[in-house]
Amino acid sequence: MAPKVKGKATASQQPPPPIEDLFSNLNRHIERSEFEQAVKVADQVLSVAPNDEDAIRCKVVALIKCDSIDKALSTIHSAQRQNLPFDFSYFKAYCLYRQNKLDEALESLKGLERTSETMLLESQILFRLGKMDACVDVYQKLQKSKIDTLEINLVAGLILAGKSSQVQGMMEANRIKASSSFELAYNTACSLIERNKYTDAEQLLLTARRVGQEALMDDNLAEDDIEIELAPIAVQLAYVQQLLGRSPEAMEAYTEIINRNLADESSFAVAVNNLIALKGSKDVSDNLRKLDRLKEQDAQAFQLARGLDKLSPKQKEAIYANRVLLLLHTNKMDQARELVTALPDMFADSVLPVLLQAAVFVRENKAAKAEEILGQFAEKFPDKSRVILLARAQVAAAAGHPQIAADSLSKILDIQHMPATVATLVALKERAGDVDGASTVLDSAIKWWSNAMTEDDKLNVIMQEAASFKVRHGKEEDAARLYEELVRSRGSMEALVGLVNTVARVDVDKAEAYEKKLKPLPGLKGIDVDSLEKTSGAKHVEGASVVVTGAHEGG
Repeated sequence: MAPKVKGKATASQQPPPPIEDLFSNLNRHIERSEFEQAVKVADQVLSVAPNDEDAIRCKVVALIKCDSIDKALSTIHSAQRQNLPFDFSYFKAYCLYRQNKLDEALESLKGLERTSETMLLESQILFRLGKMDACVDVYQKLQKSKIDTLEINLVAGLILAGKSSQVQGMMEANRIKASSSFELAYNTACSLIERNKYTDAEQLLLTARRVGQEALMDDNLAEDDIEIELAPIAVQLAYVQQLLGRSPEAMEAYTEIINRNLADESSFAVAVNNLIALKGSKDVSDNLRKLDRLKEQDAQAFQLARGLDKLSPKQKEAIYANRVLLLLHTNKMDQARELVTALPDMFADSVLPVLLQAAVFVRENKAAKAEEILGQFAEKFPDKSRVILLARAQVAAAAGHPQIAADSLSKILDIQHMPATVATLVALKERAGDVDGASTVLDSAIKWWSNAMTEDDKLNVIMQEAASFKVRHGKEEDAARLYEELVRSRGSMEALVGLVNTVARVDVDKAEAYEKKLKPLPGLKGIDVDSLEKTSGAKHVEGASVVVTGAHEGG
């Protein structure tokens, strides 16, 4: 019998290439940015040397470069479970950052040496978390590291930390020109917007667009790619037009950006949100459909798409707030209620979620419930209570609860003496039948302004109102004392008239004595009363000229 011919060895039976050759291949793929092939070769190395640190590190980096963040994190976890003697905390932190698990990412960085690499990642995590003061602090420590984008990110951090006024000084101290890159020009323009220098901001944005177009054309980018890169500048230019009162221009610019659909996801979202804010209550259904384009497709409830993670917390909150307001306009109460319930967890440091919750209750004719949650929030967070108490006062006043409205205003201590607050409190307490309380408000305001070193005119206004109030409520003697003080200290003719009328109610002789001090009205001497009776009264003259002075609106 003929001998059996041996079959060819299968691929699984072939010995692997020498590990040196595998590492050479791995290095070549990484240098050529062929990261998918690099992952496959790294797996080949690990089949021969399962615990090789370099192979695991190369695989993790290659997976990150392929945007396979879940697989990269899985590889790191596998190495950690085997208690291998090397630390992948930095890569783990980066993967968690990419997954938007920001608190976990920050935790993973703890204990690592503070190199420029770890500090830069830390600053980016803090930026995304909205912890701008801490972010700026890290950027400032990194300034000596000569990192290309550091100035760009430092300016952005200062703006979002509410320190726009420091941007110009920082740039001058470091001899940085705003026009050195289009990104830096853009961020510097944003700082000017925060300082209400809208015209200067517009000019710098136009410079940013020109510098960007020149730089990107030199890089041989296609026109559409250039438009994508410069989309943030286009959106911000439209926003400046909006701030300058050129609403039609802004609306046209936003609409073009949305229709062309060439902007990056974040710029597109900002354009949509700003257009909705500009249109107000017009085209509500269409505006809701526009916001739906920003929604995570797989989510049941409204949730911003993952691609919008780069938006600042303030920008995200504005989008959710507009969504709630549009739902209220369209009477979609179930959706509005569901959304406002989720917002406090998303924006724990903000007052806007509780204001939106109150708005939903008001829309449902549950003003008392709105007053309750606003009051609870104000007590729990006194440092954030000012706007909450103002909102509670407004809700209560509109609902016919003047005492609750007055109590809310009374808790905002720094505005108690202001004439508008005093007038509002007096009116509310009068409506609530608390005349003594209203009188106390006026007396306290008079005392405050009497001790103040400035604003005599405000004391005059409040004393005049207090006197009028006291007359209205039968306290003529108190009113007379106020009028006498106004006449004595300020020579007020209006107060003298009030004094005469007030004193006449209780002491006619004294009133007549005061009346003699009143000046006669000019032009009354020598008027013939009979001739007045014979005239036909005032006449309307067609085409009478009107003199207009000062500023005018152009056509």
